[in-house]
Amino acid sequence: MDTIVAIATAPGRGGVGVVRLSGHKSADIAKAICGKLPAARFAQFSHFSDHDGEIIDSGIALFFPNPASFTGEDVIELQGHGSPLVLDRLCQRAISLGARMARPGEFSERAFLNNKMDLAQAEAVADLIESSTQQAARSAMKSLQGVFSDRINKLLTQLTELRMYVEAAIDFSDEEIDFLAEAAVGDQLQALLTTVDEISRSAQQGRLLRDGMSVVIAGQPNAGKSSLHNQLAGHDAAIVTDVAGTTRDILREQINLDGLPLRISDTAGLHDSADIVEQEGIRRTQKELAQADHILLVIDDAQGMTVKDKQIRTTLPQDIPLTIIRNKIDKADRQASITQDDQDTILFLSAKTGDGIDLLEKHLCDSVGYHPQDEGVFIARRRHLDALERAHTAIETGYHRLDGMGAGELLAEELRQAQHALGEITGTFSNEDLLDKIFSSFCIGK
Repeated sequence: MDTIVAIATAPGRGGVGVVRLSGHKSADIAKAICGKLPAARFAQFSHFSDHDGEIIDSGIALFFPNPASFTGEDVIELQGHGSPLVLDRLCQRAISLGARMARPGEFSERAFLNNKMDLAQAEAVADLIESSTQQAARSAMKSLQGVFSDRINKLLTQLTELRMYVEAAIDFSDEEIDFLAEAAVGDQLQALLTTVDEISRSAQQGRLLRDGMSVVIAGQPNAGKSSLHNQLAGHDAAIVTDVAGTTRDILREQINLDGLPLRISDTAGLHDSADIVEQEGIRRTQKELAQADHILLVIDDAQGMTVKDKQIRTTLPQDIPLTIIRNKIDKADRQASITQDDQDTILFLSAKTGDGIDLLEKHLCDSVGYHPQDEGVFIARRRHLDALERAHTAIETGYHRLDGMGAGELLAEELRQAQHALGEITGTFSNEDLLDKIFSSFCIGK
């Protein structure tokens, strides 16, 4: 492979900046820049020189010889001052000595290809960097340490052993004993299904910690949408007035709800308007609603569900969970509460006083099955959930093939499909397009 180089620290100025190299030319490049190669895994103070001997910077050089490095290759780290200009000069110096700029995620990709980590652990590197809550960071660290991978590998071992037994029974089908008719086979299939379900539940929690939840607040002008937005955000993010149409654009805020990243969007009031600016705001509101994970339809409790509110209700996306917020209960001296009618969940609150906000926050967590006290959660992605679902379907189909038809060959094929789906999580079975898609989302230098 080529020797690659990149700035490993975040863009911008800082006290310290790190340039990282990986590949077979790393040691020679370090000698040229630092004057000599640092001892393995010992910090060496060095002057970083250009080709004509001019000192670019002074700092610490570290050498991690293969295979005991992050990528499994020779790795050099040059730790200097965090000036973007200085760090770029160091990169250009390394390129002139035979390196090339790394692609996004290429260091982690090499770690995966050199068996330093599996695919789930490699993804956890990016998830740890991007985590927006403490719970998400802890869960990403668990995945990086191999908690998720260990559970998948144990499941794969059980699946492989059962598949070997089934295929052996097929090979000796002319024996008097029908091994596939034994109850133990069905019991093992049921146990596999239970294990897949348990892992899926933890993965779903991990997916929520990673991706969070998008909540869009909608309704007529002056229903109290901006006041509700401010209550959830914990500060006066949105302008609140008695003038209809104060909010004309999308106002977004991200908060931490018991460890769950929550993205709140306050939107323009939905109504008929001849104002071209309000029309654009309403168009953007409709677009935001289509991308939501949950919609809060805010109505004035004193007026009840008006004809206009009902019209708005029918125009909202029908496949997105909806909660109707009966706001301004402080005017009617009503208690905060939550109820359910034939179609919707209805929550009574006051965005002005904050009464009922705790009910709303709990309701939002419950609506996606989020449990903040679950300590066994590891970080997960949508593709992991998809793979687990396909594995569950394959095992369940195989069970029915055996139970209803006695078809051992079909059971063996379904077990193979389940094995392949689970292998996609750790990278045991993967294709180049999948790897390119995953690692291209990483930051450069990682």
